[in-house]
Amino acid sequence: MNFDALNHQPRLLIEADLQPVQGTRFQPTGFPDLGAAEYDGPNGQRMLLVESAQSMANRLETACWDSVANNWVKVLEGLPLIRVVDAKGDPLTNSVLEAHRINSPYILEGKDASVMDMLKRELAGMEDGAVDIRKLAAVLLRYDTNALLHGVFLAKSDLAGGRLRLPRVLSSFIEAEDVKAAQSGGVKNDHVHPGRGDEGQTSKEGFGNIPFSRTEYVAPKITAYFNLDLAQLRGLGLGQTAERLLIALALFKIRRFLENGLRLRTACDLDAVMVKATRPVAFNLPTTSELESVLPGLVAGVFQDIPADQRATTVRWDGAAKKAKKGKGAEAAGE
Repeated sequence: MNFDALNHQPRLLIEADLQPVQGTRFQPTGFPDLGAAEYDGPNGQRMLLVESAQSMANRLETACWDSVANNWVKVLEGLPLIRVVDAKGDPLTNSVLEAHRINSPYILEGKDASVMDMLKRELAGMEDGAVDIRKLAAVLLRYDTNALLHGVFLAKSDLAGGRLRLPRVLSSFIEAEDVKAAQSGGVKNDHVHPGRGDEGQTSKEGFGNIPFSRTEYVAPKITAYFNLDLAQLRGLGLGQTAERLLIALALFKIRRFLENGLRLRTACDLDAVMVKATRPVAFNLPTTSELESVLPGLVAGVFQDIPADQRATTVRWDGAAKKAKKGKGAEAAGE
């Protein structure tokens, strides 16, 4: 893999042309009180947000997770993460699958405060003045490497007054242009009592025949966009080996998602028909097999001082920690 081709480049921009696996219709993401996100494009064409940036961040995470083994896919084994086990010691969740990564309440809000105490200890000294982003990045590299790509916001007053934040280095979204609605519908049939339930129950309770409408879309162009902020990555001051690991990890996530993760919903199953770098235009995207060949060595090189069996931090979840309540005396003393 030619990492040197990205030296001094502020961004690596990638586009993938997508199309439905079967037929022409697809179902976009929906939002509460909004539904599908339709909007007018700059040239007057009707646009549609097929998948949002926040959803894509989570999908890029799961593209690298082996749900059967409950671990990274093979070539990523050894990357640091935080595991959460329940009171019996069984796996509950982890910082890869949690939407807020290391800031998950299952990691920082439980009775087991070991991770929170570690963060207080290693990030001490930033209560006043400017936040040391490089110090934060170095801590995340050792404990939750993935958060460096997908961003984190440690919104805890005990940690630099709640100011510890890293924007996403890798961001993505999917858009469709010149869209048209494809209206359809159906009926949920109740072959026992089509009109109502046995005791006069209503459709609100699920009884009777219930008609419904359905809106899908067709579009001549569906595009997935990926933005790897190389300038931000270099600004973290992690060193060349760590930077190359994170670049390869980001590209591996993109490749895995486009090859294995494009069944976004039951009615939104897509194929990638062309993938290209648009900036820098001369950059040849490495294949999945090329990335698989370099990633184990990069992981080993970055974390060579940490034994492989000590790179995962385990925290126990047996309920949320009780919050201390301030008494009148404390309030009067200004505590």
